[in-house]
Amino acid sequence: MLIINNKKNEFLINNEINAKEIRLIDADGTMLGIVPVSEALELAFQKDLDLVEISPNAAPPVYKIADYNKTMYEKAKKEKEAKKSQKVVTLKEIRLSAKIEEHDLDVKSKNAYKFLSEGNKVKASIRFKGRQQKYTAEGYKILSMFADSIKEVGAIEKAPSLEGRIMIMILNPKAHKDS
Repeated sequence: MLIINNKKNEFLINNEINAKEIRLIDADGTMLGIVPVSEALELAFQKDLDLVEISPNAAPPVYKIADYNKTMYEKAKKEKEAKKSQKVVTLKEIRLSAKIEEHDLDVKSKNAYKFLSEGNKVKASIRFKGRQQKYTAEGYKILSMFADSIKEVGAIEKAPSLEGRIMIMILNPKAHKDS
């Protein structure tokens, strides 16, 4: 049985346990029921294993007779697998202007198409300067034309809205239907 100084780890083990009674799980996964901590420590000592905390928030807390180092290794392995399967979505911004020409809008649309195809979100924004603030309706038209041009790969998550002097629209990539 190990007696480890467990300051940096989140599991309580062996002599760090401060509960009077615990729900005990044997090394093979069998539920042994609610037992006093001293009896659980004795069982773990007999098997030359540790008493490792599994669920501290349960009433009474759940502990398992297991090898502490093996438990920590398996936990780290699960976290690594979970991290691998996560997909990171980044937000790419495309800035348009209130008086953008058709060709420039096409170029910006192609860039947004590429970003959405890669699985990124796109934030399209128009900044109104000076007297352009009166022509926000033009901004709505430009953003709707922009969204129309990339509707095959992107869907509107947040409709165009005016926040101060900036009009913002957010687009999500559409899910691919491969199967």
